[in-house]
Amino acid sequence: MEANTSSKTSGVPSLLANVEVSHLDGFDTTTPMQSPKPVLHPDTGRMRPPERVAPRSEAVIPAFDSPFNPPGQRSGHPVSISLPSSPTGFGEPLVAPGGDLHERKQAMSNAAQEPAQHVRFVQPHRVMFRSQPNPGGVPTHAVRRMGSRGGRTMNRDKRYDSFKTFSGKLERQITHLAGGGVPVSTPEEEEFAQGQGEAVSGDNVDRFFAALEGPELDKLKSSEELALPADKKWPFLLRFPISAFGMCLGVSSQAILYKTIATAAPTEFLHVNPKVNLVLWFISVGLMSIITAAYAFKIIFFFEAVRREYYHPIRVNFFFAPWIACLFLAMGVPPSVATQLPPWLWYALMSPFLCLELKIYGQWMSGGQRRLSKVANPSNHLSVVGNFVGALMGASMGLKEGPIFFFGVGVAHYTVLFVTLYQRLPTNATLPKDLHPVFFLFVAAPSVASMAWAKIVDEFGVGAKLAYFIAMFLYASLAVRINFFRGFMFSLSWWAYTFPMTGAAIASIRYATVVDNAFTKALCVGLSLLATLTVTGLFATTMVHALVYHDLFPNDIAIAITDRKMKPIMELQESGKDDDSRSGSSKDVEAGATAAVAPEA
Repeated sequence: MEANTSSKTSGVPSLLANVEVSHLDGFDTTTPMQSPKPVLHPDTGRMRPPERVAPRSEAVIPAFDSPFNPPGQRSGHPVSISLPSSPTGFGEPLVAPGGDLHERKQAMSNAAQEPAQHVRFVQPHRVMFRSQPNPGGVPTHAVRRMGSRGGRTMNRDKRYDSFKTFSGKLERQITHLAGGGVPVSTPEEEEFAQGQGEAVSGDNVDRFFAALEGPELDKLKSSEELALPADKKWPFLLRFPISAFGMCLGVSSQAILYKTIATAAPTEFLHVNPKVNLVLWFISVGLMSIITAAYAFKIIFFFEAVRREYYHPIRVNFFFAPWIACLFLAMGVPPSVATQLPPWLWYALMSPFLCLELKIYGQWMSGGQRRLSKVANPSNHLSVVGNFVGALMGASMGLKEGPIFFFGVGVAHYTVLFVTLYQRLPTNATLPKDLHPVFFLFVAAPSVASMAWAKIVDEFGVGAKLAYFIAMFLYASLAVRINFFRGFMFSLSWWAYTFPMTGAAIASIRYATVVDNAFTKALCVGLSLLATLTVTGLFATTMVHALVYHDLFPNDIAIAITDRKMKPIMELQESGKDDDSRSGSSKDVEAGATAAVAPEA
């Protein structure tokens, strides 16, 4: 009863009023450890209310510096702070870690005797770890990968992997066949494959016709971008184009020219030493070996780049150039090296021609985007002139049926190509200035055709003269347009001057053997001298750009075109068409329903 009476008068249960907590070590409380009994009000007998405690909003939190920001500067992003589980961490007075337990209790009791006006958060003596979001840097999984591989993955540039032969799908297939299982792609590799690998994949082989401004231009549209970095120089093999074989055509044709000058009757008065032919032939063999080896390494290590060149509307014609250069080397071989070539050599060199022609000429007839009216450009003459060069070499070796076959195929397709190039459609873009030299390829085919037909019929008759006169007229029509071949920077396309000019000079010497007069001799000397000066000047300029300026092989943007920016537009247009069709069908349904309801009304 007394207990109940006292509890009612005090307003606090006796268990809570008489409980003592000072003897409990480690109990979390803001009151001192030696807490007296609650003081009752003398008039009312109730417990005196405690002093005002500042709310949480008024608590003072010390500023701290982020390890990612300069000292004294607060971070602009939201920070999450890890607070202790109770306010004792902030309410404890600062005591040296080496002090004993009695000193700590005495300091706490002294602090409790002071009136508590507000709660003051004090920086504790021990280190506190506050968690906050990282403003940037390498993700955690990337750090693990880097640590597991020793940091070597950060030094290798993966942007060229999609062009490499032994990477991507082929590498994974080899690993699987070797019993290693299929490697699991990491999120970074998958993201890279989606961003870069798919952009350079070979699924869309007609991408050049949508990306280039005209089939002849290696210039990107404003809506296109490169799949490889444009701000740095790419590996050499990616920058080495198939058009480099044009140098072999120019130098090896010079070997044939000086062999003809040294042995032909109209040019005997020049007294040219046959050793000139020998020196030029060895230079041609060395140049051919270097360029062939470089492109062979490109086929081995960057096959995707070679594949993209094959589907390029201009580069595909230069795949005939290596074999034409080999034919030139066979025809220009010095007598001191070989006097007669075996017939099997002709068949070995013309077999690749036949395979390429079956593919290219078939596309010209029924190739869709690769039909002749779509891709016609002067470089297509390379795919035709090889027929006449092969016919000339076969006839010189005593063959009959094979040379006639290739001569007939060449005449048929040259006629179609000549007409197509003359009447270029208004929708086709004009050639840029950098490609103006390839117009001289118009002269190459009829010049070689005249010599080939003369060898087949064993005389420089009417048919050979017709082809020769056509070549001379085209040569003159281009020579008088001097401004047409000025005002552009040097590039490998300049070598297109050399082979047709040399072919015209050799054809003039053959013609002068039949029509021997002062004019034809002067024509032979003039064209031969012009061809020699052109080849010499171009060879010197090429060496300067290769060894001094180091800009002979710039980044080849033609093999790195991606149409990733085009896909969203196409998808948007397709979705718009679908929406229009759906809205149109819904309108038809509504119209049919209205018509059905109208009679009933």
